[in-house]
Amino acid sequence: MCANTRHTGTPFAKIFSNLALHMLLTNEKADIITRLRQEVLQLQGFKAPLTHLLDDTGLGRINAAFPNGVFPRAALHEFVCAAPEEAAAATAFVAGLLSAFMRRGGAALWVGTGRRIFPPALRAFGLRPEQVIFLDLKKEKDVTWALTEALRCSALSAVVGELSELSFTDSRRFQLAIEASGVPCFALRRRLPATATTAVARWRVRPLASRTEEGLPGLGAPRWEVQLLKVRNGTPGTWELEWAGGRFRHTPKLAAVPAAQTKTG
Repeated sequence: MCANTRHTGTPFAKIFSNLALHMLLTNEKADIITRLRQEVLQLQGFKAPLTHLLDDTGLGRINAAFPNGVFPRAALHEFVCAAPEEAAAATAFVAGLLSAFMRRGGAALWVGTGRRIFPPALRAFGLRPEQVIFLDLKKEKDVTWALTEALRCSALSAVVGELSELSFTDSRRFQLAIEASGVPCFALRRRLPATATTAVARWRVRPLASRTEEGLPGLGAPRWEVQLLKVRNGTPGTWELEWAGGRFRHTPKLAAVPAAQTKTG
């Protein structure tokens, strides 16, 4: 019986050797897949987190919606603006992002067919007007051309474009330029999207009523409902933010206040 086992059975040493080899190959494959995923994410603008840059945008827990928990800087961000008030809210939100990107200097380019922003108002969001170069063009096709060329300039800190439409082809052209230069692009769309784009994230920003400090008159800080409608390899969500003290701040959602009951004598 022992002789038969010796000739027909597999020695335990060989079994363990094969098992170890299988585990080694499996681990190597997993490492290769992990590295490939990280390389793809880096090309899409999702950089590995650095200790000193974990939350340089001030977006707080919104960062958890993105891969690696970091806001994708070198990427195309699309903002859907279905109404003029949403366009104004998205513009303010983008201005807050630009101020975070440009704390150490630099310049941004703002391209559109009709300027809808009052440059001195940028100071309210931590931006100096002279940091932003405005390019006012007459035709929409000129805007897309100018954005493509600007995104190839690595000397810029960011590029903002106001568009009615954004085709898949144009968005792909933007993304290729971004991958080469590392310059982020914020596309403010004045119409609801009818086609898909290569944008890493699609946002929608709605204005909310501001809240004043207790006992003080006047207007409170700008406040918005920020929706992350789509994010590649991430988790969409909705948050309430306000701009206060030179940075974004999360605010708790207001609970409905019941109507006061009339007292009877």
